[in-house]
Amino acid sequence: MPEVNLVLSIPQGLITATSLGIGGLARHSSPGSGKHFKGRKLFVDLALKDGLPDFEYLDEGGWRNARGDTVNALKAACEGKRTKTALSNNAFSCTPIKAYKSIYLVKTAGEVMEMEPCGQLHVFGSRDCHEEMSPAQVAEAAGVPIQPRQGCHLYLVMCPIQLILLSNLTPIEYAWYATHRPGKVFRQVIFTELHDEQFQFAAQSRFEDARQELEAQPDKKTKTIVSDNCMNDVLFNTWLGYGKNTEGGIYAADQAHIDLWRFPSVIPVNWDRSIG
Repeated sequence: MPEVNLVLSIPQGLITATSLGIGGLARHSSPGSGKHFKGRKLFVDLALKDGLPDFEYLDEGGWRNARGDTVNALKAACEGKRTKTALSNNAFSCTPIKAYKSIYLVKTAGEVMEMEPCGQLHVFGSRDCHEEMSPAQVAEAAGVPIQPRQGCHLYLVMCPIQLILLSNLTPIEYAWYATHRPGKVFRQVIFTELHDEQFQFAAQSRFEDARQELEAQPDKKTKTIVSDNCMNDVLFNTWLGYGKNTEGGIYAADQAHIDLWRFPSVIPVNWDRSIG
């Protein structure tokens, strides 16, 4: 019986049972050469026990049998099928982040790199959120010390929607705000912080205007720059924490806590040089 994996693909939001392994699935689903196609993504290897999901999906109101569909897909993979879709859409929001066993960065041609094991970064405080909160009030509500503001943060949000935004909030504060913000709440969110402004998406003036607006209004918390298919055009080496001795990586959060998956201390040379 082949070894199987249950893999959540981000930002696509689907779950696949596979007998190919993580690298094999990446190559199998690759759209082609990085010179001609784009297909950057994250693969999340989900926890299994005795060939079954070692977690419970979050409630979706009964519109599908997520666990039953997953069990059937795993059975097909165990019987030798290379890939079998378990959930074809909206899998990110119903899969608890505690089910994440490992996370891989996947380049267009199928090269994969495993991130360092997850560490729980912070457990959130339980406070109500409202639009008029200042960054200091957000910090207090999230349960972190109030720090002097030291410039804006540039975030790439990968799921549940793709955004590039500037923010007066630190990663922990932003994760709390995104998962508690009334009317625009994310059930869960996965994002990273970027080193560099991404002028391939918008004119430089858009970034400058947003930065000036946030600096002029210190109580303003976020300013969206781009709402589009962002991840395909943002190089992994522009992510904070990539080989530059800075804190960063992949942040995954729900309403209760935030985890951080860091880059390996040494980036594999072949992966770093590969296209995509």
